[in-house]
Amino acid sequence: MASLDSVSIAILLGAVLVMIGILSSLLALRFGAPLLLVFLVIGMAAGDAGPGQLSFDDVRTTYLVGSVALALILFDGGLRTRFQSIRAVLAPSMVLATAGVLLTALITAPVARYALDLNWTEALLVGAVVASTDAAAVFLLVHAQGLRLRPRVGATLEVESGTNDPFAVFLTLMLVELISSGGSSFLHVVREFAQEAVFGAIVGMVGGRLVVLALNRVALPQGLHAPFVTTAALVIFGGAQIAHASGFLAVYLAGIIIGNQPTRAHNSVVTFLDAATWLAQIVMFVLLGLLVSPYRLLTSVPPAIAVALTLMLVARPLAVFLCLAPFRFNWREKIFMAWTGLRGAVAIFLASIPMLVGLSKAYLYFDVAFVVVIISLLLQGWTLAAAARRLHVALPRAERGPRRVELDLPGQLEQQLVGYPVRPKSLYLKRGLIPSWSKPTLVIRDQRILSPAEADPVAAGDYLYLLAPPEKAEALDRFFVDMLPGAAPDPHLLGDFTVSGEHTLGELADAYGVKVDDEHARLTLSDYFDIHLDHAPKAGAELALDPIVLVARSIGGGRVNVVGLRMPEEEDEAAPETRTASFKRKLSEIWSSVAGT
Repeated sequence: MASLDSVSIAILLGAVLVMIGILSSLLALRFGAPLLLVFLVIGMAAGDAGPGQLSFDDVRTTYLVGSVALALILFDGGLRTRFQSIRAVLAPSMVLATAGVLLTALITAPVARYALDLNWTEALLVGAVVASTDAAAVFLLVHAQGLRLRPRVGATLEVESGTNDPFAVFLTLMLVELISSGGSSFLHVVREFAQEAVFGAIVGMVGGRLVVLALNRVALPQGLHAPFVTTAALVIFGGAQIAHASGFLAVYLAGIIIGNQPTRAHNSVVTFLDAATWLAQIVMFVLLGLLVSPYRLLTSVPPAIAVALTLMLVARPLAVFLCLAPFRFNWREKIFMAWTGLRGAVAIFLASIPMLVGLSKAYLYFDVAFVVVIISLLLQGWTLAAAARRLHVALPRAERGPRRVELDLPGQLEQQLVGYPVRPKSLYLKRGLIPSWSKPTLVIRDQRILSPAEADPVAAGDYLYLLAPPEKAEALDRFFVDMLPGAAPDPHLLGDFTVSGEHTLGELADAYGVKVDDEHARLTLSDYFDIHLDHAPKAGAELALDPIVLVARSIGGGRVNVVGLRMPEEEDEAAPETRTASFKRKLSEIWSSVAGT
């Protein structure tokens, strides 16, 4: 009975620790503190050196939980990644995720060698452990601090942080093998890397397509789609690892494949994975904190600080500037991406691998990684918002999006039901704007369900439900937020003609015939200013969009929200009035097509 009681006590204490972590996250979000830091501190406080007095040294369990948590984090990140959003930044992201990790490890290694009194292979292992950027830490802080990254910067960081973990895991495992076996040829290392990368990609793509096929063909009971996808992700991860392929790369690619295909119960899958990923992170962070010995850390703190400062101020910036040199990023964006290389649970998880295989000095790697993560979160985490605003690469969110409800419709995959409360100052209510690919289906008013014809006209306070493709549902948000107030006409514009910054370049191209690259067609005019201006936008800022000029007409929340369309200066002297009249007619067509007036 005593053994049964000990199991019950372990369950109780574990649940209490997780609950404390969840509740403390509210305080952390309130003050902008990195949540990872909070969970690690809770684990340390519960350990044998803290008031909790729990003795925990089970590295195998920690590695198991960490592997599952990291696999789910990567799968969830892939599931939310859209092909169109990453296509333009795939090349720089992949260079950062591979060559960037290697350069960071190589530049950090000399400091680790002399500060920690290691040989070159052991020093390179320290560099590899702390070289990867933690996706969960970066985007959790971006969200908590209310930042909206420029599309290109945000997409690059998203893909890099999602794909650099597999390379960091591979590099760490190769170095652990070198140290434990006493040596290995360069050709063997290259062959192992190629095998893991190629087989991991194959397993991920095939596994992702099989999951899509099963979701759409197998009639699962209601509520089982999300658990099925989650366990399928772990099957893909485990299968790839057993086949000596990169399970982390496989599960990330599988998430991308599934997230970009029409599937049943997509929204319930995403919601379920949110909760599963959140819980897995909390458990992993607390267990990693339990493994830390504050007394043992004291001897490692001074050299670990030297490693951390070298990593943040030298290694990461050099790697970013070298890797992004061939690509069109300005110096502000490069500095921000260098400073946003936060280290998180992945570094501590990688540092547990030497402990698992029993390397000498294994606890040294773990302690150094722990100190590096703490310093990274304290210095970089709390200054992320200030750095973004100072460098003009991220702007404050103007307001929270509307409360959107998404409902899957059994029997088909092309449409879902999307619902919004109708605000009194929304674009939909004020101007009747709605995309052509959406269809109002029903209105809820005073507890009654009405058809659009019965509810006409829709009033503020109603709830409107529309049919829309799942991949476009989020694009409806802008029609149901409050419109910002307009300003006086700008004398530099062509008449009083203005366009909302939320309209896309593709819409202007369709109506007027301006030349727009396919990769830019989905960009809104606001995003176009964000990408091409090397400073915070100001009223009057201009960008050429042949044959017209876009003029920033009004700024709200740090973004261009109203854009003016101006005639080109090169007028045909023989018939200036004719060209102007023609241009005005075209502008009227644009306004009619995008504003419905």
